[in-house]
Amino acid sequence: MRTLIFAAMLTGAAIGPAFAQSPAASATQATAEARAPAPRETVAAIAGRIRELYFDPARAEEIAAALEAESAAGAFDALTDPRDLAAALSTRLRPIDAHFNVVHDPRMPEAPPPAAAPQAGPGGPAAVRRPRGPNPAEARSHYGFRKVEILPGNVGYIELRGFSNIDFDDPADPARRAADAALTFVAGTDAVIFDLRDNGGGAPSMVGYLTSAFTPPDAPIYNIFHSREGTESEAPAVFHPTPRLEVPVYVLISGRTGSAGEAFPYTLQGAKRATIVGEASGGAANPGGMVPVGGGFAVFISQGSPKNPNTGGNWEGTGVIPDVAVRWDEALTRAHALALEGIVAADAGRTDAAWALEALTSTAAAGDLSPYAGTYGEQAVTVAGDRLHVIRGRRPPVVLARLDDDLFTVVGDPTRRTRFTRDEAGRVVAMETFGVGGPGGRARRSD
Repeated sequence: MRTLIFAAMLTGAAIGPAFAQSPAASATQATAEARAPAPRETVAAIAGRIRELYFDPARAEEIAAALEAESAAGAFDALTDPRDLAAALSTRLRPIDAHFNVVHDPRMPEAPPPAAAPQAGPGGPAAVRRPRGPNPAEARSHYGFRKVEILPGNVGYIELRGFSNIDFDDPADPARRAADAALTFVAGTDAVIFDLRDNGGGAPSMVGYLTSAFTPPDAPIYNIFHSREGTESEAPAVFHPTPRLEVPVYVLISGRTGSAGEAFPYTLQGAKRATIVGEASGGAANPGGMVPVGGGFAVFISQGSPKNPNTGGNWEGTGVIPDVAVRWDEALTRAHALALEGIVAADAGRTDAAWALEALTSTAAAGDLSPYAGTYGEQAVTVAGDRLHVIRGRRPPVVLARLDDDLFTVVGDPTRRTRFTRDEAGRVVAMETFGVGGPGGRARRSD
């Protein structure tokens, strides 16, 4: 959807870099407070914009009228600091719609007169939108792609902190190129994990494009946004050219996952195309934009509401409910284990995945590691907490974690293992290394 954006939930991030707070802005705050309109004037302006733009006209009237009544009763009169007023109004409005957010910045543009504002599609007349052309801040954040790597067992991992807008009219659009680069990097993996636990939202265009990388073209799975001007689909203008229709997909979410960060797992879940792992997400479904209201204030107003063809609803208020509920900080380990279990079940000969799964899920206690410390040929084994360090010359230590009895895995590389052997008296006398590809070396204890 080109005219609506999802906000970074519960923050002012959707305003964009043009209005970001800076030292200069902070220095002028006292002046801004002196020039700020009276709280009742600001509340009236916000209520008017809600009445004019909120996607549900009947609900908009209820919200605006209630806000005006509270203001007339003096509920906000004491909030003469515009920052405090913005915070109080956000707190008041957010339970109604999780995207409601009021901010104050002295450099905020003034609002155009409502009567003069053209109706330019479901984004609304005064919504602040991402400008076309290069965006240095987005480029420095790699368009939301924080980390892309291959986890042990050949599982792809993509950490995505935001969904940047894609201009599908531009074949060289940098956000789309970033998405293609990430997808290409994990194209040969046996499963893919998307980590959205710290993803506050962004653009539906990226949501639709990434969804199309794992679903059939033109599949009837995309959210349909309903606004005062009509409907619009989240389906991308250009589908990913080589979708992976069989690879298992896992999406990690948390209570910090919001808005577009929820749309992606919700759509894949509704299409039965991904397993969602973690905690229920934030529950902000309705996209829109920041709307200046004058006096340095702006309010995010939802100007559309999604309806999913598979579920018949959306995630507003409830959040996306995970298929596998675990603590947010355990979600990656759980999803990785699920992926490895699936790989091993499909191919019993996948020793690399089996060993990775054992290393990931081992509950073996480290116990007393002192019997292993000593010299083994050119190598020295020392105890470091609940790990063993194998040191050879100037090389960085190889770190070992216990798997079972005298069997250890190499931390960070479960395709390598070390087994210690004992004599009849139970004394550790040798160390043998081996890997998925076969045996390595053996060294007798010499100390």
